Amino acid sequence: MMPSMQLRPSVKLIGLAYLAALFLAIVIAAICLTIASGNVLWWSFMLIPASVAVMAVARHIRRRLTCLTIEGCRLRFESGLLAKSTRTMDLAKVQDVRVEQTFGQRLLGVGDLSLETAGETSRLVMLAIDQPQQAAERILDLARHTEHPDASKTSGPSKL
Repeated sequence: MMPSMQLRPSVKLIGLAYLAALFLAIVIAAICLTIASGNVLWWSFMLIPASVAVMAVARHIRRRLTCLTIEGCRLRFESGLLAKSTRTMDLAKVQDVRVEQTFGQRLLGVGDLSLETAGETSRLVMLAIDQPQQAAERILDLARHTEHPDASKTSGPSKL
C-alpha cells in the first residue's frame, strides 16, 4: 500500500495579507485620532484595511476548499464550495511536473505546481504551495513506482 499525500495552497501569503490589513488599520486609526480627530470623513479610509481583510478571508476559505490528494495509484484534485470540481487521474500517467516561482514566491518558499498526464491536453495547476520542488519530486517518484493496473507482465516471446 502506497502512502497518501495531500497538498493545499500555502497559508504564508494569506498571513501576510492579514498582517497588511492589521498594519493599515493601525496606521489609519492613528492618523484619524491624531491629525483628523474632528473629521469623520477620514474614518472612511478604514474601508481599505477592511477590504484587504475580506480578500484575505476569501483566500483562506478558497485554500481550505482546494486539495490535491494522492492515494494509492490515483491523483485527485478537488476545488470549490458551492460548485465543486473533482478531477481524478492515474498516477502512472503523470508525465510532466512543472514548478514555477516568482521572485516573491522564492523568498517565501512557495510556488505553483502544474501536472500534465498522458493523453490529456489541459494541465492541472495548484497555486502557491509550500516547498513546491520537493512536492514535484515526490509526485514524480510516486508516479515512477506506481504500476498501472492494466500493465501486463512481460513473459518473453510467445510460441505458436
